Amino acid sequence: MLHALHIENLAVVEKLTLPLATGLTIISGETGAGKSILIDALGLALGERAESHFVRQGANSALVEATFLLSPTLQTWLQQHDISLQVKHPEQCVIQRIISNNGRSKAFINQQAVNVQLLRDLSALLIDIHGQHAHQSLLKQEVQRQLLDDMSDNQGLLTAATHAYQHWKQCKTDLIALGGNAADREARLDFLRYQVQELENYTLTDEAITQLDSEHRRLANASQLLENGQRALQLLDADEGYAVLSSLVQAGQEISSVQQHDAQLTSINTLLDSAIIQTQEAISELHSYLNHLDIDASRLVQLEQEIAGLQTLARKHKVKVQALPQVYAQLCEQLDGLENYEQRAHLLEIELKQALQTYQQAALVLSQQRSQMAITLAAQITRNMQCLGMPSGQLSIVVTPDIDASPSPLGMDKIEFLVSANPGQAPKSLQKVASGGELSRISLAIQVITAQKSGVPTLVFDEVDVGIGGGTAEIVGQLLQKLGENRQVLCITHLPQVACQGHHHLQVSKTVRKQVTQTQIKALNVQQRIEEIARMLGGVEMTPQTLAHATEMLQRGTHSMIGD
Repeated sequence: MLHALHIENLAVVEKLTLPLATGLTIISGETGAGKSILIDALGLALGERAESHFVRQGANSALVEATFLLSPTLQTWLQQHDISLQVKHPEQCVIQRIISNNGRSKAFINQQAVNVQLLRDLSALLIDIHGQHAHQSLLKQEVQRQLLDDMSDNQGLLTAATHAYQHWKQCKTDLIALGGNAADREARLDFLRYQVQELENYTLTDEAITQLDSEHRRLANASQLLENGQRALQLLDADEGYAVLSSLVQAGQEISSVQQHDAQLTSINTLLDSAIIQTQEAISELHSYLNHLDIDASRLVQLEQEIAGLQTLARKHKVKVQALPQVYAQLCEQLDGLENYEQRAHLLEIELKQALQTYQQAALVLSQQRSQMAITLAAQITRNMQCLGMPSGQLSIVVTPDIDASPSPLGMDKIEFLVSANPGQAPKSLQKVASGGELSRISLAIQVITAQKSGVPTLVFDEVDVGIGGGTAEIVGQLLQKLGENRQVLCITHLPQVACQGHHHLQVSKTVRKQVTQTQIKALNVQQRIEEIARMLGGVEMTPQTLAHATEMLQRGTHSMIGD
C-alpha cells in the first residue's frame, strides 16, 4: 500500500509530506483548491508523461516521492529487475521522479536509476486509478470487451486465440509472398531467372572471390615482384662482390678454424651452419618463384574485366562483392520456390486451413467463456445500478460470435453493453440510452466490481461520483467504505454523503501570500471533519443546524463502520 507521498515544487505545492493509512481516505476541498495535484503526483511517480509546466514557477525542478510498503509481490518484482532493497528501511519501496524545468525527468526506485517504462510496469502492481471521466470510455466497444475479459480471467484463452491468429496470419502472408497471382508470379520468375543467369556467369564462392583478388594483385604488381625478387637474389647469392651466402660461409670457416681453442664458439658455429642452410633454402625458393612468376598481360586484362563485372553486379544488388555468393544463394532459393510453386502452395494452403480451424476453435472456447461471464457480470452490475438510484435499471452484455468475420487477435466476438433505464424499455446500446448522470452511475457500478477483482493494494477514485447525489451518494460512500475494509482506498469527492463514510479525511486548501498561490493538505480530526462536511453541505455560513446535520452524518457513517 501507499505509505507516504512527498511533493516538492510541483505546480502550486511548495513542499508537502502526506502520510497515508489503510481504509477509505476521503480527500475534499473547495473547487480549485488543487485536489487533482495528488492524482498528478501519483501519475508522475508511476511513469506518466512529465512536462515543464508541472514545475512550480521559479523552481529549477520538482520532486515526487512515493513510499510503498513492501509486499511479497513487490519484493519478487524488485528481485526480478535486480533492484536492491533499502538499507535503512528494507520494508519499504521508494519511487522518486524528478522533473526539471526544461521538461526532462529522472526516475529512481530505491535510489537506483530506472527508465520511465519500468515505472509504468510497476504501477500495475501498486495502484489502480479510476478517473472522473472513466464513464466516457465506457461507450467504446473495445473498453467493454476489455472489462469483460478482465473479469473473466480470460488471459490464457485470449493468449491462445492471439497465438492461433498470428500463426494463421503468418501462413497467409507466406502464401501471398510465395507467388501472388499467376501474372505476377510469371513476371517474378522471368526476373529471377535473368538475375540468376547473370550471376552464374561467375564462379561465386568465397574461395573463388578470394583467389580472384589474390591473382589480380599478383599480376597487377608482377613487374615489381620480379624486380624486387631479382635484387634480393643478387644480395643473397651474387657471383661477384658481396653476397650474404658467401659471407656466411666465410664467417663459418673462420670460426671453425679456432673453435677447438674455446668451447663457447661451438654454439656460434652451429648457428652459422643453420643460417647457411636457411639462406640456401631461401635462395632455392626464390629461384623457383622467379622462374614461375607469370607476367601475362592478357590474363591481367581478363581478370580486370571479371572484377569490373562483379563490381557492377554488386552495385546492382546494393551489396559488396564479397556478399554476392550469399545473394546468389538467396535468389536460387527464391527461384526454386517459385518454380515449385504448386507443390509448396498446396502445402501452405493445407497449413493455412488447419491454422484457421485452430484459431476458430480457440476463439470459440474464448467466446463460450465470455458468454458465461457476461451473464454473471451483467447481474452484478445491474444490482449495483439499482442500488445507485436506478431501481428499474437493467444491464445486459451481449456476446455475438461472428464465425464468418476475418480472424482478429482478440477473438471473433462482437461485445456490447446494453441498458434499459426504465420499466418496459427495450435494452439499447449505452450511447443511445444512458444520460450523463446514468452513465456515471453505471460506470461507478462497474468500477466497484472491477476494483474488488483487482489485486492491487491501493485504489484511487477521482470524483467518480460526479452527477450523483442524495441517498444514492450515501450508498456510493458505503460501497467505497466496504472496499476500504480490505484495501487502501483514496477518494476525491465533493459529496458530504460520501465524505462521512471515510475512515480518514484529508482537506485540501489554497492560500495566497504575496501573490504566490500555495496548496496545503492536512489530516482532519473529528471536529474538523464535522466542519468540513458542513461546508460540503453547501452552507455559506456554518449554522448550528448545518453543524448538527454534519455531526449526524459523520456519526451515521461511523456507526456503519462499527455495524459492519
